[in-house]
Amino acid sequence: MTPAAATDSQTRPRRNHLLAQLALPVRDFLHKEAGSAGLLLAATVLALVWANSPWSSSYEQLWSTQVGVRVGNGNLLMDLRHWVNDGLMVIFFLVIGLELRREVSVGELTDRRGLIVPTIAAIGGLVVPVALYLALNPSGDAANGWGVVIGTDTAFLFGTLALVGPTASTQLRVFLLAITIVDDVLAVSVIGLVYSESVNVGALLVAAMCAGALALLGRLGLRRTSVFVLIGVVLWLATLKSGLHPTIAGMIAGLTIAARIPERSDVERAASLFRAFSQSPLPSVGRSAKLGLKRAVSVNERLQEDLHASTTLLIVPIFALANAGVDLRGGLLAEALRSRVTWGVVLGLVLGKLVGVGVGTLGSIRLGAGTLPQGVGKGQVLGGAALSGIGFTVSLLIVGLAFDSSTNRDHATVGVLLAGVLSAAVGALIFKAAAVVLGERTATRPMLLVRPVDPARDHILGSVDAPLTLVEYADFECPFCGRATGVVREVRDRLGDELRYVFRHLPLPDVHLHAEESARAAEAAGAQGRFWEMHDELFDHQDELESEDLLGYAAAIGLDVERFARDMSGDGLAGRVREDVADAEASGARGTPTFFINGHRHVGAWDADHLIEALRAHAGTIAPLRLGEHASSPRNGGAA
Repeated sequence: MTPAAATDSQTRPRRNHLLAQLALPVRDFLHKEAGSAGLLLAATVLALVWANSPWSSSYEQLWSTQVGVRVGNGNLLMDLRHWVNDGLMVIFFLVIGLELRREVSVGELTDRRGLIVPTIAAIGGLVVPVALYLALNPSGDAANGWGVVIGTDTAFLFGTLALVGPTASTQLRVFLLAITIVDDVLAVSVIGLVYSESVNVGALLVAAMCAGALALLGRLGLRRTSVFVLIGVVLWLATLKSGLHPTIAGMIAGLTIAARIPERSDVERAASLFRAFSQSPLPSVGRSAKLGLKRAVSVNERLQEDLHASTTLLIVPIFALANAGVDLRGGLLAEALRSRVTWGVVLGLVLGKLVGVGVGTLGSIRLGAGTLPQGVGKGQVLGGAALSGIGFTVSLLIVGLAFDSSTNRDHATVGVLLAGVLSAAVGALIFKAAAVVLGERTATRPMLLVRPVDPARDHILGSVDAPLTLVEYADFECPFCGRATGVVREVRDRLGDELRYVFRHLPLPDVHLHAEESARAAEAAGAQGRFWEMHDELFDHQDELESEDLLGYAAAIGLDVERFARDMSGDGLAGRVREDVADAEASGARGTPTFFINGHRHVGAWDADHLIEALRAHAGTIAPLRLGEHASSPRNGGAA
């Protein structure tokens, strides 16, 4: 492949390939949020058409219908709109809270330093819009609407980004996701603390006890979803009775339900149970397999899986249908366009979010608080900041809480709808300018291997002149890398002399305590010509990688143990490992295992069939193998 072709492949990749570089839960979250934007828009248009049609009276009659639930002497009576806003939307904010807890615990935000810039940006996106709104509406009932301009609609943001943003925007999307999650926490806090009624202390204490119980059960490792759901319902009822807005119950519940990485023993037990079911498909064995799978996945992620689709594809569109219907007839639109409330909302969301989020991000980076994600440009940050002005869901929720005057509510709703259109247009213009003027056409991690394979330096199995090259960045303590050794062995068996396999280090010490020392041990063995023997020992004993274990493996494969120990503690080999890590990061590798095929980062499945298919596809002049077809070449020497 020519350099020009390689560059073109990096700057114009397929969108679904780029999504695959993200963790599956994040990818799923972004996909569902973006996909719901179309339904949300359709519901909004339907609400406006209905409210301005000859049947407009039926719109208000429907949402004003009283619906009650009675249990014994207890009675809960609200109109249908309140059931949507105070009931269904609690589930929406529960999912937001669950996602934040998962990202902070095991996801993209586990490095707390990564939260600094999004938090500053979100605060800027709150303070500046509020200041602009209050500059136009400093007093009276209109001033109460300052909260309308603080929120960002996640679904509309990512749906619009997919239409007007860079061709490949995965890194920008993850960065904006972090900002919107913090934004949602701030918005719900404002709703709960500012736009609430008088507080019932007794009910508030019950709510606090429920929140504490959720946190305690999560810490104790309880895995029965039904218990969390039951306590969550009590928390919602208590919050509703306390006078606080009940959406805060959803966010609190989500934040208290812990997420965790599946334990290896649970995953292996689930796998064995499913193997047992495949051999003996009895109902009792199937139930055991199902329970084993549930046990391996945290309650946090199970709830997200159960609730996210219904939230984005059903609850949020119903909310839009219930709240976006403003009757613009009778001169209301012209009146709204002369209203300070309308233009305060427009100014706050369109200009305030652009300045607040944009300056908050770039200013904090300039001051050294953090860095932009790899592949994201400054112009793209401003484009994302502009799209943050699409407030919609949170904004409309606060519209219904902030004003005593129905006229102000109508004017603010018009402002929210107008701001959404203008923010999308401004964002599109900024992204276009960033692409043309700054050359920021993509916002994704690099796809090409920065340092070419060097036979004099790299650890290689197979002929150094083989037409196919498979480079793996791996961590000796990573269980997935342990499984990948078998995959690589099969690939080498099937491709024979056509393939050279290269191993490089990417230890993850924040996850695996012995990873760096194990990498140095492999290099120390390599200094005595026994790299691959130590490679096999380390992967065969992933649960036994203490210092004394490493010395034992050195003796077992016939090394000079004193020299091995001396080399391990020296700076030279540690520097070599650090060079591999730096090359991995510069090439876009973040986790392990990460494969590069003929210099291109592989995304998606890495079983033997998919790796062989990708290797053949990148070879260019060699006809692809069909999945499952084996090469006739003999196996190279050495183990993988």
